[in-house]
Amino acid sequence: QVQLVESGGGLVQPGGSLRLSCAASGRTLDYYVIAWFRQAPGKEREGVSCISSSGESTYYADSVKGRFTVSRDNAKNTVYLQMNSLKPEDTAVYYCATDFSPFCGSSWSAIRGSRGQGTQVSVSS
Repeated sequence: QVQLVESGGGLVQPGGSLRLSCAASGRTLDYYVIAWFRQAPGKEREGVSCISSSGESTYYADSVKGRFTVSRDNAKNTVYLQMNSLKPEDTAVYYCATDFSPFCGSSWSAIRGSRGQGTQVSVSS
């Protein structure tokens, strides 16, 4: 059993930055991927990014490529999502999830497993 808790969301102006954190407890994340998802009201869940257990492989949705960076600190049992150049269309609840596999794979955006409650990101002037 693992508990995932996201933090770092908030209200930011277009062009601003936020760094989200996904902290785990109950089990070490060393061996597992973490994927970030977001869901806006009335929209389908969207896979944002995925990082392998080692951190060597990262994946991004086309909509965030070049603006978002995922990283992990296994010593802190935490994964981060640095979000730069934020746009109003980035507004959503962001959450992290793991299916307890070590690799993201080509179907990472379909990962379902343990997830956190999410943190709200709002981009507006």
